[in-house]
Amino acid sequence: GSSPSGREGRDFMRPYRREKVASVIHEIVSEAILRRINDPRVSPLTTVTRVELSGDLLIATVYLSVCGDAAEERRTVTALRHAGGFIQRMVAHELELRQCPELRFETDEKLKKVKQTLQLLDENRRNLPDLAEAEDGPDGTDPGVDPVAADLDLDDPDLDDSEERDA
Repeated sequence: GSSPSGREGRDFMRPYRREKVASVIHEIVSEAILRRINDPRVSPLTTVTRVELSGDLLIATVYLSVCGDAAEERRTVTALRHAGGFIQRMVAHELELRQCPELRFETDEKLKKVKQTLQLLDENRRNLPDLAEAEDGPDGTDPGVDPVAADLDLDDPDLDDSEERDA
């Protein structure tokens, strides 16, 4: 049979533990960027977007979003890599694991792609002729107006539910 201290018990706890460790690292690195690192190369508009841990919890990849141009992004990531030991000691102190995960700093390319996609959608929306003004809805009404709301008389005293009604 398998006892609670057997392998299954450990595997069962691992996903929660990984989430918890990632969450603590996210918090500490965010705090370090905000208040502890005095390197002028680190942009004040740097956000930790996510932290991914390897299965063995030995490597933590910290993904960053830097509000600024590519040069500012590179300077920030380089400076954080230089401060890696300092940040890692803060993480080690907080986590109290037998072996603290090695921190790796990367820009969040996934977030960049999402931002670019949203910008493209926004540009497309602005470049298309405004169809809402050009056409009426399928039933001949203005598609921008809710037909139910348009029929309501907002001054109708029966619609006022602000005062208690008699039973």
